[in-house]
Amino acid sequence: MMVTTTTPTKKRLETIGLWVLMAFGAVIMIFPIYWMFVTAVRPKDQIFIPDVNLMPTGWVWQNFADALAHMPFLHWFWNSTVIAVVAVAITVTINLLCGYAFAKFRFAGRDVLFLAVLSALMIPVQVIIVPLFFVVSELGLLNSYWGVILPRAAEAFGIFMVRQFMVSIPDELIEAARLDGASELTIFRKIVLPLSKPIIAVLIIFTFMWRWNDFVMPLVMLTDQEMYTVQLGLNLLKGQYNTEWTDIMSIALLSLVPMLVIFVFFQRQLIQGIAGTGLK
Repeated sequence: MMVTTTTPTKKRLETIGLWVLMAFGAVIMIFPIYWMFVTAVRPKDQIFIPDVNLMPTGWVWQNFADALAHMPFLHWFWNSTVIAVVAVAITVTINLLCGYAFAKFRFAGRDVLFLAVLSALMIPVQVIIVPLFFVVSELGLLNSYWGVILPRAAEAFGIFMVRQFMVSIPDELIEAARLDGASELTIFRKIVLPLSKPIIAVLIIFTFMWRWNDFVMPLVMLTDQEMYTVQLGLNLLKGQYNTEWTDIMSIALLSLVPMLVIFVFFQRQLIQGIAGTGLK
């Protein structure tokens, strides 16, 4: 019987090949952001030159100042920040409570209800946007922050991820706390939440990203330009006869900053949360 062993050279080649593959994938993913930057600092008269140049032919940093001067970016930025931050607080709280209930409580119809929640993942928001509009209109929340935040206050994907993560929390810890007389709220706040930091970080990053990049819901619910978010504001820069691509790319590049900050701040917990959820 022959036993095959991996030689150090073969293992080293496999490692190098893996690194090359990952570097190639990173380049593909970073290139759109790089092209946004190149377009943002390129002279306006050289946007549509026939020769493709991956490096900017000039460094016009004034394009960023012009973009900020032409449109109320800071006002759009504030609207997007308020919607994203409040939505993160509400959505993460609801998802944690629902996921905990599905993972650690036994009640009639639990599995059927959880299956119904999962089925919501197959329904795109465009299908239910008209009923949502009528509901928001009847509640008098059109053209307000709440009209954008509340219709999607709970996410089926977030509930699913929380449930999968919290299944791994030992039931013995919860039962011991109950025997000691702790209330369910105390158990959730002092035992479950500290053990759920990785999945909380995942929810914060995903929810902030979804709300910050959301276009459809603000487009339908917001009618006043004073309430526009960054994404709606970017759409205003696209004119009928002329489009200021340097302005669009400048503002789009600036709009990436909050998401990068959130990701860098929670990246370690993000990896732990996704790995922990995937093992269930």
